Amino acid sequence: MTLLFKSGSLWEKLRAILQATYTHSRNLACFVFIYKGLCALQSRVQGKTHQVHSFLAAFVGGFLVFGDNNSVNSQINMYLTSRVLFALCRLGVEKGYIPEPRWNVFPLHTAVFWGLVLWLFEYHRPMLQPSLQSSMTYLYEDSNIWHDISDFLIYNKSSSPSK
Repeated sequence: MTLLFKSGSLWEKLRAILQATYTHSRNLACFVFIYKGLCALQSRVQGKTHQVHSFLAAFVGGFLVFGDNNSVNSQINMYLTSRVLFALCRLGVEKGYIPEPRWNVFPLHTAVFWGLVLWLFEYHRPMLQPSLQSSMTYLYEDSNIWHDISDFLIYNKSSSPSK
């Protein structure tokens, strides 16, 4: 996405990609260090491991490492949010808190979220995360204008202003 949507030279784009990759890997390494260290400390102090240890260690590590609202942390946190919500739903079914669906809910889930994201894009665009806005603008607006095959192969930027 950086190559397509970020302005600047190829070198500036590559530098931005490398910087984001470095930030991502550094943050993950720092988080793992804090998490593992706090889990070991709690286990040592209490003499055994408890389930709450992992939550508390991750809470502190997440706050310290991923608490800054930047583009890398935002992407990581959005990724985790969707995965955690899915896992909690499955856990709720397994534990009996949520009744087991009698039919495949995936198509309904998919339809609801695609409906919501396109509604947000069309009528409340600023609420969407900026990279999602850029991707959707490219797919649903810039694609309305075609000059030649290079628009499809390279990049198509419409001359009409966005909503």
